Amino acid sequence: MQFLSERILDGGVVEREFLLGDIPGILWTPPAASPAAPVPLILMGQPGGIGLRRMHPRLASRAQSSAAQGFASVAIEAPGAGERPPLPGAEQVRADLRRVLGAGERPSDDLIDRLILPLVEQAVPEWQRTLDAVLELPEIDDRVGFSGGVIAVATRLAVVDSRIRAAGLFAGSYVPRVTMDEARRLTIPLHVLLQWDDEGNDRGMALELFDAFGSEEKTLYANMGGHTGVPRFVGEDAARFFSRHLGAPEG
Repeated sequence: MQFLSERILDGGVVEREFLLGDIPGILWTPPAASPAAPVPLILMGQPGGIGLRRMHPRLASRAQSSAAQGFASVAIEAPGAGERPPLPGAEQVRADLRRVLGAGERPSDDLIDRLILPLVEQAVPEWQRTLDAVLELPEIDDRVGFSGGVIAVATRLAVVDSRIRAAGLFAGSYVPRVTMDEARRLTIPLHVLLQWDDEGNDRGMALELFDAFGSEEKTLYANMGGHTGVPRFVGEDAARFFSRHLGAPEG
C-alpha cells in the first residue's frame, strides 16, 4: 500500500489516498486512532461502474459519520470504474440490459450473471487484498464490517472472509442465482436497506435474497421513496448496528 496524499477533514478526520498495486483507494481514520488505541474498520462499497472521484463527497460524508462513532473507513475503486480498464464484455452486456429493459422485459438469469458475476469475481479478491494491507496498520484493529456497494459483492466477500463480523447492505441491485445460494451460507448479523420505490430496484428479487440469508440476526429496513430518498435516521440506525457488533474502540 502506497500512500499518495493526506489531508485533515472536519472533526480531525484524516483522509489518505493510496494505491494498492494499480487499485486506487482512500482511507479515513478518526483523530483518536493510534497504535495505542486501534479502531475498528468499515469497508465502504459503492455502486458498480461509478468512479471513486464521483462518489467521493458521499463516501467522505459516510466516513466522517463512521469516524464520529470511532471507526476507520476504506473505499477502493471498483473493477471497471473510474480510470480502471473496463471489464471484459461490459459494453455489450450493458447494451443487452438496456434493450431488455427498454422492451419492458425482466432480465434473464443469464444476462444478470453476465452483468454481475465478472464484477464479483474480480472485486472480492481485491477487497481481501485491501483488508490485508489496512489491517497491517497499527492504528487499525481486526474488528471489520462491510457497508453498502453491490449486494452480490458484499455477500460473496462476507461468506469467504471470516474477518468480516457484520454487514450493512443496500438491496435492489440484480442478484445472480449463485448469490442466492451463497446467501444461505451467510451467518453474520445483517442490516439491509431497501428503497421501496426505487425504479432501478427489483423489489421481488431483493425480498427473495433477504429471505435466503442464513443469519439469525437480520433486519430489513424498507423505506418509501426512490434511490436518493433515504431518510437520515437510516444512517443513524446503521451506525448503532455497527457500534453494537464491532464495539467501541479499545483503549
